[in-house]
Amino acid sequence: MSKVVEIPVGKRKPLYRFFELLPGLLSYGMIILLFVLSAINPILGSCYILLIVIMNLVKAIGIAFRTVQGYKAIKRCIRVNWRKRLDDLENPADSYDRLAGTKSSSYEYGQHLNNLCMMAAAEDGFYPKPSEIYHAVIVAMYNESLDVLVPTMESLLRTTYEKKRMIVVIAYEERGGPEAGKVAKTLEKNYRKRFGAFIIAKHSDGIKNEVVGKGANITNAGRVVQEYAKEHNIRYSNVIVTTLDCDNKPHRVYFDNVAYEYIVHEDRKRMSYQPVSLFTNNIWDAPAISRVVASTNSFWNVICTMRPHMLRNFASHSQPLDALVEMDFWSVRTIVEDGHQYWRSLFYFDGDYEALPIRTPIYQDAVLSNTLWRTLKAQWVQLRRWDYGASDVAFVGTYMLSKKRTIKLSSLVPKFIRLLDGHVTLAAIAPIIAFGGWVPLIFHYDTRDLLSHNLPMVVSYIQTVATAGLFVSLVLSLKMLPERPARYPKSKKIWMVLQWILAPLTAIVYSSFCAFYSQTRLLLALYMEKFDVTEKAVKK
Repeated sequence: MSKVVEIPVGKRKPLYRFFELLPGLLSYGMIILLFVLSAINPILGSCYILLIVIMNLVKAIGIAFRTVQGYKAIKRCIRVNWRKRLDDLENPADSYDRLAGTKSSSYEYGQHLNNLCMMAAAEDGFYPKPSEIYHAVIVAMYNESLDVLVPTMESLLRTTYEKKRMIVVIAYEERGGPEAGKVAKTLEKNYRKRFGAFIIAKHSDGIKNEVVGKGANITNAGRVVQEYAKEHNIRYSNVIVTTLDCDNKPHRVYFDNVAYEYIVHEDRKRMSYQPVSLFTNNIWDAPAISRVVASTNSFWNVICTMRPHMLRNFASHSQPLDALVEMDFWSVRTIVEDGHQYWRSLFYFDGDYEALPIRTPIYQDAVLSNTLWRTLKAQWVQLRRWDYGASDVAFVGTYMLSKKRTIKLSSLVPKFIRLLDGHVTLAAIAPIIAFGGWVPLIFHYDTRDLLSHNLPMVVSYIQTVATAGLFVSLVLSLKMLPERPARYPKSKKIWMVLQWILAPLTAIVYSSFCAFYSQTRLLLALYMEKFDVTEKAVKK
């Protein structure tokens, strides 16, 4: 295992700086190249546009397929009685003898029998017993109200996991002001007797070399969990740590599902357990633009669970305490601690690490503030923070070329390319497709070139075919809706359909512009060193 690699403080070395520039240079370069090729020759510009549009069409078809596939996988997963399967793991030999003769066409059930057989044949102590596992749940807050946090606490109580083996930690920021402390103490008073332990962890402000943000807050809380486990003689390897934002609501079987997967995997320490984040808690209350952004992000998370080679830590995730203690928890030098944790873990474990998809959802809020304008602003703040994950390109790129690298290039280079490609295409593709078809025609309007004159229409036709993927998203978004609140009429569902007219607008104004904003900050070395908390409101 390697020493933990950290983001540099202060001035970057030339190689690191080069990789910081790379996402922005490529994103702006794709736009500039369109104009340069079109100016040189209309056919060159037209072929460039057609290549990008056709590639986007192929991706749209793949996305539609993976979205449907992922949705079905989630439905299958939440139907599993994970509580009963955990009970089976308590005595795997007896459970296997009892269940071996039963028949089921379910792949998951067949896998369960294989797990029981494998555990029954293993030496005592190689696999932990479910009765030995604890869940430490870190709930990160800033200055949110009880209206936001109480539903999260109630959702923890509704889970099927044994509550006396749950350690709940309210991680709050000193910078949140005195009111944050009062909210934390109120939660402790109301819920401390309903879990195995209920702890308040205050993160002090102004600590040297810490970026103001969630990473430092949950790292402080993780150290509190470490001390609790040490005081109560709990093995670190028997504690699974889950981080939640204050508006997160785990599905009732989530902790059972994670505990099961943790136990049955031999390499459990070198894994993180990544649920599907679905932004549906308040989807009925959010304005149309926020709903489209939330639904799009939900679908992307569903897709990633079906493509494990692309899966990285995002938002809420779980990781064993022994691994976290060795790595000193999360990075305190970035505002995107979730995705960055994947790379820290990968480097620490010399490439022998993966984010395991957990197809049980954790439900989160769509962006909602007190007014429409504040909601639109809050949505921008959230997405630009997420898109600052482009800063990981420099972190990964410099490690890739480092003499201290312990991972084969054949393994690391594809991961680096996918990371870079994801940020560049997020920024550049939407505006190129939306407006690029007109660029060759603008430069060569007086020519008789047939392709450039018909290019806008050709692009439009291809994009019409690509809207089949949008139709799939529309249908699944309706299926994934939570129950309609009584305060809204049935006709509200019509707006849930019509909202998708805004999809092209959100792709450009939010997805693309936010990505360009973050990459431009990196280009200019104007580093984002403060976690701008997404404003939250509750509609009653």
